[in-house]
Amino acid sequence: MSDLVTGEAVVLGLRAAKVPSRALAIALDLAVETVALMITGTVVLTALPALDEAAAAAVVLGLSVFFLLGLPVLVETLSHGRSLGKLALGLRVVRTDGGPVRFRHTLVRGLVAVLEIQMTVGAVAVITSLVSPQGRRLGDVFAGTLVVRERLPQAARAQSAVPQAPPALLHAIGEQLVALDFSAVPDGLWLAVRQFLGRLGQLDPAVAADMAERLAADFAGRTGRAVPYGVHPAAYLSAVLTERQRREWERAAEAARRQQTLAPGAPAPAVAYVPAPGHHAPQAPQAVPYAPLPPQPAQQTPPQAPQPPQAPPAPPSTGFAPPA
Repeated sequence: MSDLVTGEAVVLGLRAAKVPSRALAIALDLAVETVALMITGTVVLTALPALDEAAAAAVVLGLSVFFLLGLPVLVETLSHGRSLGKLALGLRVVRTDGGPVRFRHTLVRGLVAVLEIQMTVGAVAVITSLVSPQGRRLGDVFAGTLVVRERLPQAARAQSAVPQAPPALLHAIGEQLVALDFSAVPDGLWLAVRQFLGRLGQLDPAVAADMAERLAADFAGRTGRAVPYGVHPAAYLSAVLTERQRREWERAAEAARRQQTLAPGAPAPAVAYVPAPGHHAPQAPQAVPYAPLPPQPAQQTPPQAPQPPQAPPAPPSTGFAPPA
């Protein structure tokens, strides 16, 4: 068992792989790589019969470097520490802080493996793994990695499972969780609880119980409420994390409802016109641009001749004629 420590100072306690399982995984990988090398070399040399001895030796050397060094490094990098043999036996290569390996880690492990495994038939790797308390070979020491077990036996899984509390007790816990104040709980503690519950099935039972008690005590100190009597600390942490997620979902749903509800007095949203199938939308009349009329020349009235004075009108006739 290894004492891996995360960035939040949480001891993960993952189980380090033993020498027999690691040796069997390496043997499976070497067998597959050797068979692939032989098949590929035979095909290439058969397809290129005109090669001389030097060219054929160069081709075989290049294929050997690719299949015995390049391919294992590529596979472990892309699979985050799981080669074919390790995947078959439930093993995985991780960093000393529990994180996934990267290209530089797998490259260092592959280069050192050529010396301590392939050139010495694994004698150096076996000796260093037996001496190391965590079963690390020279490649792991130089690369800062560790091979751990991902799949635990059924008995260990049953022991590390979280015991279930009675329904009445769970109901009482739920009432207490609703009244808890999470404002004093830092984000680092939430992250540590989430990581612990996610790796609970991979931890040693004794280590898991100790970590659950310490995390639950730290959480109780932040909230001011002790863990209920008779409840397993891991079960309590799981319930607390579920309550926090429930509150976050409620806040998100309330924010969504507020966005969908129109404010009082706000104008109704405009409805776009959608024409029926086969019909065209009515087009708006084209606006004629305004252009002022050109100025017209003023028409002058010709002067009129003066009219002669008119005679006074004659008196009306009465039928009387004066004497001559």
